[in-house]
Amino acid sequence: MAIITLLTDSGDSDYYAGAIKAKILGLNPSVTIVDLSHRIDPCDIAHGAYVLKSVFRNFPVGTVHLVGVDSTGNRDDGYLALQLEDHFFVGVDNGLFGLISDQAHQQVVQLTKIETTFPEKDILAPAAAWIALGEKLPALGNVITAYRKMLNRQVKATKKIIAGHVIRVDAYGNLITNIGKTEFEILTKSRNYTIQVGGEKFRRVHTNYHQTEQGECFLIFNSLGLLEVGIYKGNASELLGLQYDSPVNITFDE
Repeated sequence: MAIITLLTDSGDSDYYAGAIKAKILGLNPSVTIVDLSHRIDPCDIAHGAYVLKSVFRNFPVGTVHLVGVDSTGNRDDGYLALQLEDHFFVGVDNGLFGLISDQAHQQVVQLTKIETTFPEKDILAPAAAWIALGEKLPALGNVITAYRKMLNRQVKATKKIIAGHVIRVDAYGNLITNIGKTEFEILTKSRNYTIQVGGEKFRRVHTNYHQTEQGECFLIFNSLGLLEVGIYKGNASELLGLQYDSPVNITFDE
């Protein structure tokens, strides 16, 4: 059974998401459509990439992911259909797809660009529907060898420090960083450490949210294996004064 997921910044109070689905179903009535989110912050490529990267591998290989984030943004942006990690993606050539995987793409085509104020419906939806029906990518556009890629901020790790950043403030106000559990465990082992988050310092990572009292800070490695800082039943972003790209450092005792 073919699956198409939708990820857009169009919100859920207007007709946009419904129109995209109607276009897809008009061409492929048997497809299953799954909403990832339509509440990506407007034109926020980093937010869209974070959500897509976090979830696309949980779907069966061959799933088609329609990404409509900042779809009418820059005048020179084209539209792509690509295969990556055995999944298919259709979206704007605005750098977002370079943020979701470090692997090389399997194939990529540039979709025919038409004059429209609604490219998600008029360009991306038909491409997604045809791919879900089994159409080969080269039949949908011109084969190209590369597409625009943005680069994620990289964690800097030495024997003395892990230097990372906040890559997402979620709806709870939790600060999600790019510091992974694997490198943390390799470098910590039996060593003592201090985690610097804004003006606060911590010397413990918890295993669950409720290991602190209401209003206290917690630090956990979340389901994505990323260090997350929050306040139990509170908003860490507001109370700690941190936002996207704020530094988070872990230093190790000598």
